[in-house]
Amino acid sequence: MPRGDKSAYTDKQKRKAEHIEEDYEDRGVSHDEAERRAWATVNKESGGGNKSGSGRGTLDTKSASKRGGKIGGKAAASRPAAERSASAKKAAETRKKKAS
Repeated sequence: MPRGDKSAYTDKQKRKAEHIEEDYEDRGVSHDEAERRAWATVNKESGGGNKSGSGRGTLDTKSASKRGGKIGGKAAASRPAAERSASAKKAAETRKKKAS
């Protein structure tokens, strides 16, 4: 479980961490590890808790989220076009079978 008091975080930061945690758990990561990663992501993007003092007006960077989006699809892009096409045709055939 992550250390430290979370009272210094805004409601938006808490919601963001919760959503990130749920996504990790959906991918099969344990609850404790998902929570740790979620708060690490929030801290990286926003620089920690924003409630107190002069840091309230700083904007989030969204760097970690952007990086995650760029990583997705790299494996598929490195495959030859014919292989991707065959895979897509097979998937379409499977969906058709399951629908009927």
